[in-house]
Amino acid sequence: MTDVVVVESPAKAKTINKYLGSGYRVLASFGHVRDLPPKDGSVRPEEDFAMDWESDDRGERQVKEIAQALKSGGSRRLYLATDPDREGEAISWHVKQMLEGRRALKGVEVHRITFNEITKRAIQHAIENPRDLDAPLIDAYMARRALDYLVGFTLSPVLWRKLPGSRSAGRVQSVALRLICEREAEIEAFRPREYWTIEANFRTPAGAPFLARLTHHEGKKLDQFDLPDEASALRAKAAVEAGTFTVAAVEKRRVKRNPPPPFTTSTLQQEASRKLGMGAKATMSVAQQLYEGADIGGETVGLITYMRTDGVQMAREAIAEIRDHVRDAFGRDYLPVAAREYATKAKNAQEAHEAIRPTDVTRTPAEVARYLSPEQRRLYDLVWKRAVASQMQSAELDQTAVDLADETGRTRLRATGQVIAFDGYLKLYREDIDDARLAADDENKTLPPMREGERPKRDAVAANQHFTQPPPRYSEASLVKKMEELGIGRPSTYASILQTLQDREYVRLEQRRFVPEDRGRLVTAFLTSFFERYVDTGFTAALEEQLDDISGGRADWREVMRLFWADFRAAVDQTKDLKISDVIDALDEDLGPHFFPERGDGANPRGCPVCIAEKREGGRLGLRLGRTGAFIGCSNYPECRYTRPLVVPGADGETDANEGPRDLGRAPSGEVVSVRRGPYGLYAQLGEAGTDEKGKPTKPRRASLPRGMDADTLTLERALALLSMPRVVGMHPDSGEEITANLGRFGPYLKSGALSVSLTPGDDILAIGMNRAMELLANAKPRGVVLGNHPKDGAPVEIKRGRFGPYAQHGSTVASLPRGTEMEAVTLDQAVALLTEKGKVLPARKGAGGRGARGRTKAGAGSAEAGPKATRKAAGMKAAGTKAAGTKSAARAPAKAAVKAAPKAGSAKSAAKPRRTAAAKPRTKAR
Repeated sequence: MTDVVVVESPAKAKTINKYLGSGYRVLASFGHVRDLPPKDGSVRPEEDFAMDWESDDRGERQVKEIAQALKSGGSRRLYLATDPDREGEAISWHVKQMLEGRRALKGVEVHRITFNEITKRAIQHAIENPRDLDAPLIDAYMARRALDYLVGFTLSPVLWRKLPGSRSAGRVQSVALRLICEREAEIEAFRPREYWTIEANFRTPAGAPFLARLTHHEGKKLDQFDLPDEASALRAKAAVEAGTFTVAAVEKRRVKRNPPPPFTTSTLQQEASRKLGMGAKATMSVAQQLYEGADIGGETVGLITYMRTDGVQMAREAIAEIRDHVRDAFGRDYLPVAAREYATKAKNAQEAHEAIRPTDVTRTPAEVARYLSPEQRRLYDLVWKRAVASQMQSAELDQTAVDLADETGRTRLRATGQVIAFDGYLKLYREDIDDARLAADDENKTLPPMREGERPKRDAVAANQHFTQPPPRYSEASLVKKMEELGIGRPSTYASILQTLQDREYVRLEQRRFVPEDRGRLVTAFLTSFFERYVDTGFTAALEEQLDDISGGRADWREVMRLFWADFRAAVDQTKDLKISDVIDALDEDLGPHFFPERGDGANPRGCPVCIAEKREGGRLGLRLGRTGAFIGCSNYPECRYTRPLVVPGADGETDANEGPRDLGRAPSGEVVSVRRGPYGLYAQLGEAGTDEKGKPTKPRRASLPRGMDADTLTLERALALLSMPRVVGMHPDSGEEITANLGRFGPYLKSGALSVSLTPGDDILAIGMNRAMELLANAKPRGVVLGNHPKDGAPVEIKRGRFGPYAQHGSTVASLPRGTEMEAVTLDQAVALLTEKGKVLPARKGAGGRGARGRTKAGAGSAEAGPKATRKAAGMKAAGTKAAGTKSAARAPAKAAVKAAPKAGSAKSAAKPRRTAAAKPRTKAR
């Protein structure tokens, strides 16, 4: 008798099964097993927000496997051990609901268990302390899903109708987009302001140099803009040069700087962005790998605690272990008398489990480095140091300020210095720019000893010109920090929000800063003009608080939804009579300064160049909307047909609004190499489109630019290298086969024989070498293995890895391997016998290139993804009430032949409606 444990990922399942032993069977749900189908009516407000849930084939398959495990093992207990957050609670609820629908829980006790780290101690403690599903947390999940669905499926169609060329709108994404667009508007509206400062070099009577800055002039304390121009600065400089200065005051004080708390999700994303250059999505992906475990000395070990959290507290056992490590590694001076206790500042932190910390502090970054990838190594080092530093002694700084005054006391200067008296936690971890600067400038900031009444000697005096700087664009780190401050979104959503904005081409990353695309600015202008409340940061933050009240059991989720929906539906209804001209006028007014910035010569920025050239009056440029999106047009249309595209990408071959393809140079063949923007992103192109000898059009050679490759800095050499892909990296030392780097549909990848693996974001496809290639290929699984030739026709027999598991293939015949069979363990004889007994013929797909061998080849290539299960549905299902569809000949015929055969063996009724037979349905589904 075995109990069943359900986790989210298969990697965790293997590790946890080892910890629990033979009395348990651990299965994976592979994340969510069902979700709201993306179609109208999935959430019905008129039925008190009833929801329709739908599971895909994978979800059904996983739940079926769990149900079979419960039955075959005679299980008395089911432990739902999905992740310890709101989404994990929801997955457990879905699994339970689907199992109840299958009547698989009769006589089975259902328990919910959570653990913050994948260690034997934590797993066993969770098994010993189960609980029930958290109903308020599930209600909060329901409310969020209903909100996001209703906003998206109600607001997006309004965008499509009133603002052609737009993609879609989201409840939180639209607010984040507004922050980025408003920051860009601030930058565009910014006008630099001049100001000056006066600095003087001095020497003490002993000859030690120091620098002082003017703080008082003519008896008045100087503010930032009190010296606005060169004339006033020179007068102040002359006053300093004319005076003799005495040390008027010396102020010394010691200050403490406390260590930062251990990481939460948002602070980890911010630090990884600042220090490692890793985006939020990449950070969470690597953190997931560290949480699920790495192979350390032949054992899979979870290295960090759960990485989706807004809590900063740590378990007392972990604190004690870290304090012991600090004492042993750094000495008692670096250990505070009492353990440091941190409290989260997040409002109603619903996911406030432990902070992100190492599961075992004795596994130092140096000890585990050889078992980790470069990204894992760098992130683990960051998490480990931050957690250990949080329990170290504070740093102590000596700050000194010296005031200098002339004889009249009306001109005063100040010199400041700061030195580290005791480094404390700074010995291990420096959090931000101030810490780094403090370390770099430590000696330079030291002031020489001085006493009141001393008269230092003045050397050179300088007047320095400055200009105010615009606010910086948001980086991933600063945007996450801003969203957290405003209470928008939650830790688990930040990475997906930022990625969605980029995927919809509303924003782009330039030098690790977000720049809004014109498409994004148009959407923001539209939403702020007609749905201002729903992209307001205050409203969104207040809604988040209501959702937190639901998860805390203080509010009813349906009541919250009723109040929201009544106002939101009314706001949407008000746009029904909205005219396109009203939209244009609103957007034109809002975005006018962006599209028509002031000209340096004082000319009208909206003047139509064609009308001006032809001396036609009234030519005013403005925003226009067409079927494919927005553009700039002249008010004298149709007399004047001048148009100008926006920066929004759309036309093939455009790099931006006013610029065509950028030529990089000529290839050795003499053809021009250019970089262009197409509907699917940036690409390099060799030559131009033309026609062949028969007059048929020919396409030039093209190569997509991998994500992260900067088009502005792309050189001719790198473009030619992309166009000549695939690139041979070297020869595999074990198989003797070539290792090639190439660009595929899903990005850059490596291939060697049957092995293939995608490159990570930090890898350069044009520079990756053998060492890194071997490291990546070591973890790659083969797509297929050729066992040998079939004894009948000599064609190869292969074992392939499909979406639904491994299967055997001979020509167009496929057969699934028995459950639990490893593809590497199958022999040629076994595969031939399996194909003879259970083989099914792949159907020729309509429109796949014709009948016969060509059609079958294409279908077979596609089936490597889907595997033979889809084939069995398409070609192997029997027609209802017939025998013909179940015969050997019918099973091996294409789907169309099976449909034709079905009525012959059926009744008159079935013959009258041949396309309604069971054999016809799967064929349509397979397409």
